[in-house]
Amino acid sequence: MRSDEVKKGYQRTPHRSLLRATGLKDQDFGKPFIGVANSFIEIIPGHFFLNKVAEIIKDEIRANGCVPFEFNTIGVDDGIAMGHDGMLYSLPSRELIASSVESVMNAHKLDAMIAIPNCDKIVPGMIMGALRVNVPTIFVSGGPMAKGYKKDGTPIDLASVFEAVGEHEAKKISDEELFDIECNACPSGGSCSGMFTANSMNTLMEAMGIALAGNGTILAQTREREELYRKAARRICEIAKDEALRELFKLKNILNENAVKNAFAVDMAMGGSTNTVLHMLAIANEADVNFQLKDINHISKNVSHIAKISPSLSTVHMEDINKAGGVNAVMKEITKRGNKVLIDNLTISGETLFEKIAEAKIIDENIIHPIDNPYSKVGGLAILYGNLAEQGAVVKTAGITGERAFTGKAVCFDGQAEAIEGILSGKVKAGDVVVIRYEGPKGGPGMQEMLTPTSLIMGMGLGNSVALITDGRFSGATRGASIGHVSPEAAEGGMIGLLKDGDEIHIDVDQYILSVNLSEEEIAYRKASFTPPKKALQSRWLAQYSALVTNASRGAVLRTEL
Repeated sequence: MRSDEVKKGYQRTPHRSLLRATGLKDQDFGKPFIGVANSFIEIIPGHFFLNKVAEIIKDEIRANGCVPFEFNTIGVDDGIAMGHDGMLYSLPSRELIASSVESVMNAHKLDAMIAIPNCDKIVPGMIMGALRVNVPTIFVSGGPMAKGYKKDGTPIDLASVFEAVGEHEAKKISDEELFDIECNACPSGGSCSGMFTANSMNTLMEAMGIALAGNGTILAQTREREELYRKAARRICEIAKDEALRELFKLKNILNENAVKNAFAVDMAMGGSTNTVLHMLAIANEADVNFQLKDINHISKNVSHIAKISPSLSTVHMEDINKAGGVNAVMKEITKRGNKVLIDNLTISGETLFEKIAEAKIIDENIIHPIDNPYSKVGGLAILYGNLAEQGAVVKTAGITGERAFTGKAVCFDGQAEAIEGILSGKVKAGDVVVIRYEGPKGGPGMQEMLTPTSLIMGMGLGNSVALITDGRFSGATRGASIGHVSPEAAEGGMIGLLKDGDEIHIDVDQYILSVNLSEEEIAYRKASFTPPKKALQSRWLAQYSALVTNASRGAVLRTEL
């Protein structure tokens, strides 16, 4: 076992002495050591109860002949960090989480791992760290939150709250109605109840084969979820106690090129968050998979969008998907379109993906549509290119509420705060394209999510008549014609930094186009006199991050070479 490096032989006597201080006995030194990577943190609704989850998992690990060692990662709640400079720390936290998992697992030579993520950057951060370690790993998330309800019975969630602020600003709802939404949108612990970033990633882990069935959809804090925790603990012990299985189920044997492509296929079928693109590119990089941004459109053309979930369809939430057949039913249904959609691959359960979904079926066709009645014959995400996005930009087509082709005049803002002020003051009118720049990975730094401005636009009744482009990113709760991840970003000299108010911007989602109608001569003239401004950063961590981070087209991973 890998852990023999810290527990076998007379030269490891000091190591065993220290381990005895943690409670280990003679009989424990022959057992596999299992890392339990927990993202428990009290300020995040999806995580404040994970300390109790870890106790369930550790008890089951001990009962199955292994020794658990719990350790923790940090976490940032994107919703609470939204709309102020706290959001600068969200995406960078992914790198800290990955490095913390790598550090603990490799420093102590643990044999296998169960990871307990749930929200925001924590899921991809744990996956990235686990890939660096490359031992058998099962991911079992805390689970989604139940949907909330207004007093009149209307289903609501976190996206409803953000949009309600815009409605209140436009005098469409009263103080009392706003308070009703505030108090009832997030009724329990769990990752926010729609197909936002957290639940998108928790769902994609099923497609990648690194989590057991139900991981993305079984509600948090339920008995069904507790059984999933116990099942995961039993399975990791089954693997860890067998030398051949430990080798077979190393994480990179499961999370390979096929798994990455399967994840994107399910992402398209379920209309996941645009953040999944950013994170899956980073995960592919850690898995040594050569997957490029441009490959996503090819997958999208072969996958039908069959499950529309909040924020794309505000009445449907993860609990509804679970009752309708879950992720397995989605995967089984999209395979009916042909053999180009999913690729059979090993999963952590021991089954192949096709074996895993063989008996799955749709229980409610109003929630998960059959393949012959999709919401769209192509997937719910698209990558746009053009002189405004030479390296690509991302749009959640599943969330578009107006036209899929749009031409409008640019209204430029240098940062999210300036944009929020401009939107609230009435500077943005129907037919405009809102441009928010210097919010990319390097320029932000940290690539802020733009849920506040997009929610204001929706809440103020401009969702069908205004587009928004940014080198920043969006919350999974964003909907509308919102295009993010514009690369190159403004801070590295990208075209988005050269735009002026009144420039005509053309968007065509079906043709994958994002361009500005300027002559090559005018573009060359603007570039010749353009030097991106540099922000004075008080934070040493953010300054380090800005110096090392790549742009969104590469997943905003940190450079390892100087």
